[in-house]
Amino acid sequence: MNSRFCFTKTYKDARSCARTGVIHTPHGDIETPAFVPVGTQGSVKSLSPEELIDLGTDLFFVNTYHIYLRPGLETIEKLGGLHRFMHWDRPLITDSGGFQVFSLARPKYSSKNDGEEEKGSLVKISDEGVEFQSHWDGSKHVFTPENSMQFQWRLGSDIHIAFDDCTPSGVSQKQAKASMDRTHRWALRSVSEHKKLAISHELSANRSYQALYGSIQGSTYEDLRKESSVFISSFDFDGIAIGGVSVGEGKDEMEKVLAWIAPLLPDEKPRHLLGVGEIDDVFTLVGYGIDSFDCVQPTRLARMGFAYTKDCYQLKADSLKLKAHDDFVIDISKKAYEHASGPLDPRCFCYTCQNFSRAYVHHLFKVRELFAYRLLSLHNIAFMNTLLKDIRQSIREDSFLECKNDWLYNRF
Repeated sequence: MNSRFCFTKTYKDARSCARTGVIHTPHGDIETPAFVPVGTQGSVKSLSPEELIDLGTDLFFVNTYHIYLRPGLETIEKLGGLHRFMHWDRPLITDSGGFQVFSLARPKYSSKNDGEEEKGSLVKISDEGVEFQSHWDGSKHVFTPENSMQFQWRLGSDIHIAFDDCTPSGVSQKQAKASMDRTHRWALRSVSEHKKLAISHELSANRSYQALYGSIQGSTYEDLRKESSVFISSFDFDGIAIGGVSVGEGKDEMEKVLAWIAPLLPDEKPRHLLGVGEIDDVFTLVGYGIDSFDCVQPTRLARMGFAYTKDCYQLKADSLKLKAHDDFVIDISKKAYEHASGPLDPRCFCYTCQNFSRAYVHHLFKVRELFAYRLLSLHNIAFMNTLLKDIRQSIREDSFLECKNDWLYNRF
C-alpha cells in the first residue's frame, strides 16, 4: 500500500463489527464510517463546496461516465484537474463507469450465451469491455478496464474503482457467475494498468498517488459472493468496494451479502459500499464494518420535498403513510406544515433549522422557489453527517448497538 494513501483503524466496537478509522489521502483525511454524497456531474446539486465542508463532508463521489461525456476529460485537464475544476480541495472518489453500464438499460441476458450479453439497445458488453451510446447525443464510446483507469487518473481523483460488471438482481446463478468472472478478469487488467499509470505519473508529473479499490460482485449467491471476496482481497488493491447490492435487491438480501463477505475482507483495508444509504441501512452497513458508502438519496429526497427528521411521530399529523421513507422523513409539501412554526428537526443545528420554520420551507416548496431545494439539501446532508458523527462516537464508547436501538426501535 502506498504511503500517501493508507487506512488507520482507530477503534472497534466490542459487540459488533462496527469500527472507526481514518483514510489518509493526498487531499486530506476522511473520518470513518463516513457518508459520501454524490456529485454525479461534478457538483452535489444546489450546494457549494464551502457549504459541503461546513456541513462536515470529507469526501464526495463523482461519476466518471458522466464527466467523460460532459464536459470531457480534455477540458478538465486544461483547467487543472477535477479538484481545481470543481473548486474542491478535499478528497474525491470516482467510479469506473460500470454502474452506468448497468443503468443505461435493463439487461437482456441470453440463455444461449453466458459469455457475452447485450444490455438493452444502448449497451453491448463483452470480455474486452463495453460499447455504449451516449444518452446525450447517441455517439458511440467504449469503456475497457484500461481506459477506465486512464480516465480516472486523468481526472485526478483520490480513490478509483476498478472496472466491473455490475450484476443486476434476478439473474440465474450461472449468469451471475459469468458476470462475476468477467469482473475478476477486468480487476486484474485494472490493477495492471493502474500500476503502470502510477509509475508513469510519478515520473512525468510528480502527481499525488491515486488509490484503487477492487469491486466485489456475485449477486445474491453466497458461494459467488464469498469467492469474489477472497479473489478481490488477494490482490494489491488499496481498498475494497462492494457492488451489486443496490440494483434491485431487498434489504434482507443486502444484509445477507454483508454477513457472508464481512469475515473474509482484509481488516487493514478500507471498505466502501456502492449506492446504499437509507437511515436503517446505515446501521446495517456500519454494523458489518463498512467504512464509507455513497448515496444520492439525501439530495434527491430534498428535491422531492422530503426532509429528514428523527421526530418522525410528527408525521402522523398528516394522516399520511409514506411507502418507503416514512420512518425518518416529513413531506414538507403537505398542508399539515402550512403553519408549522418549528424547524425541520429540533435537534439539527444546520443553517436551515437554525433560521427557518417548516412553514417557510413549505411555502417555498409549494411556490417552487429554488431556495427550497437548497434549504432541504443543506438540512439532509447535515442530518446524515451528524448521524455518522454520532455513530462514530457510539463506536468509540462501545455503545453502537444502543445507538442503533435508539434510532430504529426506541424513538417513540
